[in-house]
Amino acid sequence: MEYRTTTSGLPENAYRELKEGETYTPVLSPTQRYAEVTPWSVGWGLVMAVIFSAAAAYSGLKIGQVFEAAIPIAILAVGITGLAKKKDGLAQNVIIQSIGACSGVVVAGAIFTIPALYILSLPPSYIQMFIASALGGFLGILFLIPFRKYFVNDMHGKLPFPEATATTEVLMAGERGGAEAKVLVVSGLIGGVYDFLFSAFGWWSEVVTTRIIAWGQALADKAKVVLKLDVSAMIVGLGYIVGLKYATIIVSGSFLSWFVLIPLVYEFGQHLSVPIASSTLIAHMSPEEIFRTYVRQIGIGGIAMAGIIGILRSSKIIGNAVKLAYKEIIHPSRTIQEHQLRTQADIRMLWIVTLIILTSLAIFTFFRLSVVPTAFQAFSALAVVVVVSFLFTTVAANAIAIVGTNPVSGMTLMTLLLSSLVLVNVGLTGESGMLSALIIGSVVCTALSVAGGFITDLKVGYWIGTTPKNQETWKFLGVLISAATVGGVILLLNEAYGFTGEHALVAPQANAMAAVIKPLMSNAETPWMLYGVGAVLSVVMFFLKVPPLAFALGMYIPQELNTPLLVGGLIAWFVSSRSTDGAINTARQQRGTLIASGFIAGGALLGVLNALLRFIDQNVPFGYASWYQTEWVKSVGGELTGLLLFSVLCTYFVWDSMRGNNAHQS
Repeated sequence: MEYRTTTSGLPENAYRELKEGETYTPVLSPTQRYAEVTPWSVGWGLVMAVIFSAAAAYSGLKIGQVFEAAIPIAILAVGITGLAKKKDGLAQNVIIQSIGACSGVVVAGAIFTIPALYILSLPPSYIQMFIASALGGFLGILFLIPFRKYFVNDMHGKLPFPEATATTEVLMAGERGGAEAKVLVVSGLIGGVYDFLFSAFGWWSEVVTTRIIAWGQALADKAKVVLKLDVSAMIVGLGYIVGLKYATIIVSGSFLSWFVLIPLVYEFGQHLSVPIASSTLIAHMSPEEIFRTYVRQIGIGGIAMAGIIGILRSSKIIGNAVKLAYKEIIHPSRTIQEHQLRTQADIRMLWIVTLIILTSLAIFTFFRLSVVPTAFQAFSALAVVVVVSFLFTTVAANAIAIVGTNPVSGMTLMTLLLSSLVLVNVGLTGESGMLSALIIGSVVCTALSVAGGFITDLKVGYWIGTTPKNQETWKFLGVLISAATVGGVILLLNEAYGFTGEHALVAPQANAMAAVIKPLMSNAETPWMLYGVGAVLSVVMFFLKVPPLAFALGMYIPQELNTPLLVGGLIAWFVSSRSTDGAINTARQQRGTLIASGFIAGGALLGVLNALLRFIDQNVPFGYASWYQTEWVKSVGGELTGLLLFSVLCTYFVWDSMRGNNAHQS
């Protein structure tokens, strides 16, 4: 059985499956009270939410990547709390991180959909953006809370939680200091500077492909087969924490897409004289274009079916949540949670049900007054939002727990398809239909993004020992502030740059949403067959006892982001299996987890710096953009340099991890 071991003072069984009768006791005693929610923690959490919402919105709209805010915020929380020498600093840092992390997830929900309205010349108002993001975020929180115990407690040690692991390691290393903190800081500097040099200055190519050699180029041109590797330290660190088992499953899905399905589409489509689902003939497409146009749709179908399978397999969990809600409504003064430990106390289910009803009423009112012309259409739109958000909440949480990446854009595309079908059948087409579908998509996208991100916060709190109820309660305020911020930022960026025309912000996901929604509202063809193929593959994986979501994620996520996960997983296996002494293997695994967490933290933090410098350069030019070596990045030399330095990085990763047999020495 594959499992990771602990570092930085977490209990020995923090990362592994529990034996029969065994329980996990967190760092902070469940029987004691700690200062968690204070003016300090809430205030700094809200400051982080505002700052990182603005930074993430610009980054996402400019380059299509919304950086994960949880880890940089954890680093900053450790720093400011340490400087202030706060009592109960660890517990307060969890609250700062949990509130502040609303920024990245709310931003992802907004910028993947809202700019599409500008692209389609249907600009939304600030109120529409704010309300859609806020209500979607509220729904994501409320739908996830009933599943907290399942993901956080019941699946203890069965899911790797890579981002939560890295965040927890940062918080614990900052609390303890000493050798663990030194390893984390050194690896953070190495990984962060390494990623910064290619992302900010283009000193080498981030993605290496087999096109750098002649036969690889020929294979890509003639058979549409290409192998791609992202050389980021951050992603290889994620792979280490994900572990070899899940990394192999994810990469298997990716290899099926790139080495089987893409060549297959080309083989049968190269002789067609009419383009299908694109303005380009298949014969003239690159492997990447075939992936985006056809094969990725199979991945979307696979993710959707994996979600349905997950719901069916979780039917007992859902049933228990419904039973608990019923008991609390009937006997509100006698709740099970009154007898629970502090570390297992959630917001009462009666409140959850009440808030879901109130949020649903607010969404209905919002749709009726601001989006659709009739009450029946508003009710239909609400039904899509509630059903799809609930269905995919577990998918989003599972995805984050497995690979640290939320396939929210794929699930939103599926939502747009479903909502468009519903809206067309209730009489909404054309511009009003596009506006309605994209607002619906925005609410769902934000709900799923927030749900996926929130499971990370709750897992961090579970490992450390904070009170879930506090995180859940104050998450609403974080979502509200982040929604208010991101709406204003989108307005400002549209005024400054726009989303169409020369020098506009790229907004790649929003452009994809706009491209999908326009033909849908014009009764154009939809690739249901491709979605169906993906669904069948997920069912086959389920019967083969292969986790279908991990496999489908591999099919959907670009290959270059999957292959370094396998490299990281192989490193984790190698360093933890070289010795016949189990204690030495454990020590090496511990040190490797710290190094991987440092790579993730450093890459995330300097990614924020890069986004900030780019933003400043756009408004107060100082030549930052011109420092990027555009031509060198595209050259064979740039790719070879990237491959060489990635090999050096991985060699260092292995070497330093193997020093774990003397982990007390640094």
